[in-house]
Amino acid sequence: MEIEKHAFPIGRFVPATAYTQQSLNTWIGSIKSVPLLLDYCIENLDETQLNVPYREGGWNTIQVIHHIADSHMNAYIRLKLALTEDKPVIKPYEEQLWAELPDVTDVPLNVSITLIHALHRRWTSLLLQLTDEQWKREYYHPGDKSYVPLWQMTNLYSWHGKHHAEQILSLRKRMGW
Repeated sequence: MEIEKHAFPIGRFVPATAYTQQSLNTWIGSIKSVPLLLDYCIENLDETQLNVPYREGGWNTIQVIHHIADSHMNAYIRLKLALTEDKPVIKPYEEQLWAELPDVTDVPLNVSITLIHALHRRWTSLLLQLTDEQWKREYYHPGDKSYVPLWQMTNLYSWHGKHHAEQILSLRKRMGW
């Protein structure tokens, strides 16, 4: 149970079964706020602290931040594919293996923070302009064997950024940082 609490400090993702304009606005607002939330999460952490995993067997803060950049870049591309192609098949990726590549271990954390700021600016700009028809557009996820409408993807990523930010914040709290 302790591992579950550290792995999912805000709980596991529970997908919405429908959406309203209000829920879309809330989800977009969550995505928009992630860069500033991450700035807060890592403020005044030193290199040693950044390398402490948020739980046993989990990623350290550097890996989490680079993962968010990777994951959210994929989400943004999936959004654009779904808007410009008819039910495109997206490419899943091995998140764990990506977190171990040299660009994660060798590139400073602030590079991904800067990337997340720029990416989220473009992403939310696009999301705010989607029509009712566009929110229903889908992509096919072969790993899950399911079609994912854009409103549902937005729901997921509104949770995703907060989920990882809370992992960092809960680590800071446990460690007294």
